[in-house]
Amino acid sequence: MVAKFELTDNSVVVIIGTGAGGGTLANELAQKGVKVVALEAGGRYLPQDYINDEWDSFGQLAWLDKRTTSGDWRVARDFSGLPTWIVKAVGGSTTHWAGASLRFQDHEWKALSSYGRVDGANLLDWPIDGAEMAPWYDLAEEKMGVTLTGGRPGLPGNNNYKVLEKGALELGYTEVHTGRMAIQSNDDGPRMACQQTGFCFQGCKWGAKWSTAYTEIPEGEATGNLEVRERAHAARILHDDDGRVTGVVYFDADGVEQTQMARIVCVAGNTIESPRLLLNSASEMFPDGLANSSGQVGRNYMRHVTGSVYGVFDKPVKMWRGTTMAGIVQDEARHDPSRGFVAGYELETLALGLPFMAAFLDPGGWGREFTTALDSYENMAGMWIMGEDMPQETNRITLNRDQPDQFGLPSPNVHFSDHPNDIAMRNHAYQQGMAIYRAVGATRVFPTPPYPSTHNLGTNRMSENPRDGVVNKWGQAHDVPNLFVSDGSQFTTGAAENPTLTIVALAIRQADHIASEMAAGNL
Repeated sequence: MVAKFELTDNSVVVIIGTGAGGGTLANELAQKGVKVVALEAGGRYLPQDYINDEWDSFGQLAWLDKRTTSGDWRVARDFSGLPTWIVKAVGGSTTHWAGASLRFQDHEWKALSSYGRVDGANLLDWPIDGAEMAPWYDLAEEKMGVTLTGGRPGLPGNNNYKVLEKGALELGYTEVHTGRMAIQSNDDGPRMACQQTGFCFQGCKWGAKWSTAYTEIPEGEATGNLEVRERAHAARILHDDDGRVTGVVYFDADGVEQTQMARIVCVAGNTIESPRLLLNSASEMFPDGLANSSGQVGRNYMRHVTGSVYGVFDKPVKMWRGTTMAGIVQDEARHDPSRGFVAGYELETLALGLPFMAAFLDPGGWGREFTTALDSYENMAGMWIMGEDMPQETNRITLNRDQPDQFGLPSPNVHFSDHPNDIAMRNHAYQQGMAIYRAVGATRVFPTPPYPSTHNLGTNRMSENPRDGVVNKWGQAHDVPNLFVSDGSQFTTGAAENPTLTIVALAIRQADHIASEMAAGNL
């Protein structure tokens, strides 16, 4: 029976958000006998509800609440009201994600020590490392069914991958494979095997791709310890005179303000909503925002160095067929300053449908060159660039009090400007991506600018010293002992890898810590 807790029950853990971090944490705690109320701003959609039409799916799933942008990034000019392409639904962006599940490299946990000081960057070492995280990565990979780990086979390579692989090998790259993907690749796992339908960003109709929407959440609900409240938009977090959080004020599905009392609050609303919530929770005790004595809440926003490269060939590729991102070149993920930048990047297969291809290929650049490119859609191959961007204090989430949202709350402004290291890395990746396609006979190549961010990181970062960040090594706020951050906003640096696996591993580890501390009476 699905649990139902009273608003006045102050023994529950309240988790805000049900994506990779919040959804995993909710299930892990529920399995340990902890009572959990999860507040989710969006509705609930399952595989039978997903729509295999890009625009309709976007309208169903995307977070379209009011947001503003600033800074010199291309997104602020081309998509000023949509800085991010994330999901507002039970399961969060684990519905939309492609499934790529890569571990951080050891050097990436210690970016400041590895790269040295970089002018204009706010680099910091994580207070944890690869050795400490290894067993939690093991658990996350097993939970998610990640291919090429735990004896699970890889996914087959579609045409888009075969083009990437052939070109990459021609260039001398060696770390080329169909990726470590949280997508069921055979028939003896907990989910149906991938049917190679494609268009993975619209939600997996088969349930082959891991998503908290249909794995963690129902598993947690089955324990009788988890209640998920849909269309419950968190407004602010309350605290007592001792500075401990006591509950969460939220707007329910009817827009009525409710207050859920809590023993512990865990914020997992993604990298924009999480700092926004803390800033909107300012009080006399916390005048600059809850847990913000360091002034770091909202700062160090990262989105990965991204961009895309498309190649046109004289024969059909039909890149949309098969898994969207099951193909990767990892040779450039190393740290090698001789290339003109610190840190590294991955190259991953990517296929967008025609509507989004039209929106993202060259925003505002309609003309004959553009339209003839779309005419060649069937003959296109595509890849996505994803590299480690530099955290900068000035890249940040702030409150825009002049642009309130539908509930009258100040909306978030996303300010981002590329660091010179980001630009150098992107240009290098463009050149290598184009070279891969030219090596296998591309007749045209298109380096395309970044589109709205899907990887949003930082803004409530982990730090050893409270003055440098917002939370400690457990995601526990330095200022507020019973407040935790459980999403990608706790990332100290971004690394070159897709973040979801690390978010899940941190959530499993955090759940273990919270349950232990609750049992010991420390929380």
